Amino acid sequence: MSKDFLYNEIASGIAGQITGGVLKSGDRLPSVRMLCKEHGISMNTAKRVFLELEAQSLIDPKPQSGYFVSRLPYLKLPLPEVSRPSSLANDNEPDELISKVYANMGNNELTLFSISAPSGDLLPLAKLKKEIVHATRELKEGGSAYESLQGNVKLRRMIAVRSLGWGGDLYENDLVTTAGAMNAVSLCLMVLGKPGDTVAVESPCYPGILQLAISLGCKILELPTHPVTGLEIDALKQAIPKIDICLLVPNFNTPLGSCMPDENKKEIVDLLSKHHIPLIEDDIYGDLYFGTQRPKCCKSFDKEGNVLWCGSVSKTLAPGYRVGWVAPGKYKEKLLKLKLVHSISSTSVVQEAVANFLKTGKYENHLRQLRRTIQENYQHYIQAIAQYFPEGTKTSRPQGGLALWVEFNKEINTAKLYDLAIKQGISIAPGRMFTLQDQFENCMRLCIGLPWSDEIKFKLKQLGNLAKMV
Repeated sequence: MSKDFLYNEIASGIAGQITGGVLKSGDRLPSVRMLCKEHGISMNTAKRVFLELEAQSLIDPKPQSGYFVSRLPYLKLPLPEVSRPSSLANDNEPDELISKVYANMGNNELTLFSISAPSGDLLPLAKLKKEIVHATRELKEGGSAYESLQGNVKLRRMIAVRSLGWGGDLYENDLVTTAGAMNAVSLCLMVLGKPGDTVAVESPCYPGILQLAISLGCKILELPTHPVTGLEIDALKQAIPKIDICLLVPNFNTPLGSCMPDENKKEIVDLLSKHHIPLIEDDIYGDLYFGTQRPKCCKSFDKEGNVLWCGSVSKTLAPGYRVGWVAPGKYKEKLLKLKLVHSISSTSVVQEAVANFLKTGKYENHLRQLRRTIQENYQHYIQAIAQYFPEGTKTSRPQGGLALWVEFNKEINTAKLYDLAIKQGISIAPGRMFTLQDQFENCMRLCIGLPWSDEIKFKLKQLGNLAKMV
């Protein structure tokens, strides 16, 4: 790893501990010499780490004393409460609200805080174009022939190699490519479930998952979820008799951005395996961590093939390429038969292009910069929210991903706020979208994947002023 990347990684890790509340305002940081010893770096590299943190206003130097975490008011913003959904399965889908918000997708006239995807300005578009051209030249018949049912072998091999980074032990033959992560989740639900089955999810939950499960005739059981540590295990234990399938986003889920501790992941995998309940794991945000190390997946602890691990590059590289995958464990043959029926083959050219991007190391280089930018965005957003939003506002403290969950006082209805904001060219995702129950009406999700600018700061100020009027 180059010195530039090394100091960025170390600085990002410390920044994540500060914004996540692990390091508190006024806490003393390790000395330059101690940082050198801990990370095996030079004095100059260690000094660059502290200069970077100082530039982000996260630390303050004190002569003869060292470096201390800044006393920043935005770090005092309280966390949202643990969600408390009804223990009954529900299907009260907010169709109209979801349709209204997602109709804005691709509208360049709006500031799209509502769509959880990185801006094209943060993606290596020129390099991707070259990879597409290269793939067209290299593939047999220019990529016009059918790909094998299981998917591009080079892509599957690279995904398997990358699984080592999160404690996985996958081989290329364990994987099946799909048209994005939602297609992977859809295939998993169709393989595992039947109309009337109950699917347990986190609450709040990504609207696409809720809509998909309902479209397949399933019932949804929303479970209490902590804004930092994710699904509450005790609630899952109590719900076990009601559950047929569990569908979770353990790493930086949307909209909370929570990340389940490794010990919780292991406990959940063991619990579900004991009761023969399959787990669909959507790991679409796992590569967007703010710290120094990618979090493990539930699949890391799967010994029986009971976890169906899904992922894609839609949130990290190219949303429109629709390149995803699944490691379906013991359900692989059933899933392949279903893929054959629904799509016959994956798209050859884009899979080959993404595979080459991963193989050459360009993807990892891109991820380092993207992670750093998103983390800096998060810090800017929080400062703006503390400055401009109504008193009593609460926010999540994501350690990765693209989502920031905002909770207002109960009297502020974010569906009404949406109607006001859209007139000002601002699109938000009201909290009611993320549940099938009557809850989260005073919450919203903001995407932090937009490049920070004076314009974005102004839009957040406008949004805060509008919230005070609702």
